Formats: sequence, structure tokens, C-alpha cells
Amino acid sequence: MNERGSLLTQPLQPPSAGRILLYVGLFVLGLAVGVAGSLMQGAWFPGGLLLALAGEAGLCLGGGLATRGRGGAIAPGAGWLIAVILLTASRPEGDFLFGAGGGSYLFLLGGMAVAVICATLGQGWQPGGRDVRLGK
Repeated sequence: MNERGSLLTQPLQPPSAGRILLYVGLFVLGLAVGVAGSLMQGAWFPGGLLLALAGEAGLCLGGGLATRGRGGAIAPGAGWLIAVILLTASRPEGDFLFGAGGGSYLFLLGGMAVAVICATLGQGWQPGGRDVRLGK
């Protein structure tokens, strides 16, 4: 065992200011990727759709790797989702950004699936040290 005792008995600590700023930055980048992807997927189909989903996947996976945790993949995914949901609402003038075609639905559902997959693939916090593996 480590000298501090079991990991379950350790108190939770709030994240540092740097980590909070990193999550906020990833959230804002997720907003930007969501807006850019919304414009790109309809303008250049099917290449724009693939490019928009690849951009989101790259940001979510990169955020997860940068923070070494799932939160880094969840923050840009949440920003992307909020941007896309806000852009789907029609305006009082009757204007809208998303058409009723299959590409829009693929972008919405595919983007949500990409965010969930990237958050699932992100590395969770794992204790380090020699005593954490069985049989040692």
C-alpha cells in the first residue's frame, strides 16, 4: 500500500486554477468547432460533414490527452453540443441554419456519438506506483 492509505479514504481536492482555465478553454474551443462545423457541413456535403466530425473528434481526443482525463474530452463535447443546439433553433424571421436533410441529422447525431465515444476512450484517473497491480 502507499503511505497515505487507501485511495478511497483520501479527501477530494478541488481542481487547480490552471486546470479550470484549461477546461474553460476547451469548452470555448468546443463552441467554436460547433459553429464552424454547423456552417461547413451544409456548405460542402459530404466532405464538409466528414471534416466537421473529424474536427470535433480531434478536439475531444486532444482535450482528453492534454488533461489526461475524461473531463478534457467532455468539456469540448459539451461546448459543441450547446453551440449546435442553439443553432438549430429558428429565428422569429423564419431563418434557420439547419435544413431538414439527412446531412443535418447525421451531423447532429454523429457529433453526439463522437463526443460520447471520445469521452469513453479518454483515460480515467489511474493510481500510479508499484503496489497498484495485482501479483506484485
